[in-house]
Amino acid sequence: MADTKGNVALVVGASRGIGRQIAVDLAKNGYAVVVAAKSTSDAQNVVPFPPDPNSSLSTISTVEREIREAGGQATAIPVDVRDFASVQKLVDRTIETYNRLDVLIYNSGAIWWASVDDTPMKRFQLMQRVNPEGLYGTIQASLPHLKRHHQRGRIVVVSPPIYSRFFRGKTAYAVGKVGMSVLTKGLAMDFERQGLREMAVTSLWPAAAIESAATVKATSTNPSEARDLRRATIFSDAVLAILRAPAPSVNGQLELDEDFLRSEVGGRITDFSKYALVPGSEPRRIMPAVLPDLTVAEQDDEGKRMDSAAERRGAKL
Repeated sequence: MADTKGNVALVVGASRGIGRQIAVDLAKNGYAVVVAAKSTSDAQNVVPFPPDPNSSLSTISTVEREIREAGGQATAIPVDVRDFASVQKLVDRTIETYNRLDVLIYNSGAIWWASVDDTPMKRFQLMQRVNPEGLYGTIQASLPHLKRHHQRGRIVVVSPPIYSRFFRGKTAYAVGKVGMSVLTKGLAMDFERQGLREMAVTSLWPAAAIESAATVKATSTNPSEARDLRRATIFSDAVLAILRAPAPSVNGQLELDEDFLRSEVGGRITDFSKYALVPGSEPRRIMPAVLPDLTVAEQDDEGKRMDSAAERRGAKL
């Protein structure tokens, strides 16, 4: 993935914050970028421009304009990830526009942090439709195209490592986000079993809190909280490092942005001061220093493997 000229990246959830930063930085690194989300606007009439990337004025339309005015290639395509027909149309339009797809970044997310008894059913269903279901549909629609060019497609999912503390106080949210990480693990095993050694899917999550629309509200109430925030560039730098890494080294991995950038394959970065939102501050790490190993001693002993799709095909013969 070192030579990105002519490569196409689809960033879903790219209207503001982390998603917008990923789209902008992919374009700076030679990718043609499809910027996808629900929000659109008349980008030509936004004054001043570019807008605050964490405000409602930042939409896929303004991100497209921002990338193009900087000399990059970008196309804004609206999508509702809750609707598979809308997702399929997004991927179809991506192929119609650029005739290929090399990278998929899934950053869309619905958030509600509360206990089970304080999470209404409609809120729970919304999170599942946007988070794991939206991801699943986007991957399924994209996979044939990601495999087409020398079977070297890459997928990066914004979802967390799997560990018990993550569930505390936000169980309904965790059900979906951890489900996204399970998808990363399972799809990676599919790639391995199918012999697709140049394909890779990786989950990525912040080690420290990152400035976003949600944190802007918190820091406006308590400005001192800004000292615990990092800029979104740390996340986009980690995404780029994952895309540059050999596929086998990142396939199926649940990574943290800082830890991956510190690693040998991520670039051995040791100075993270440039990412601090408040110069000179040292944002507090919110993720565990050590995460559990999800493998077991009998990792390859699955018992009798069933393949429902193969059984159905056999029944139709």
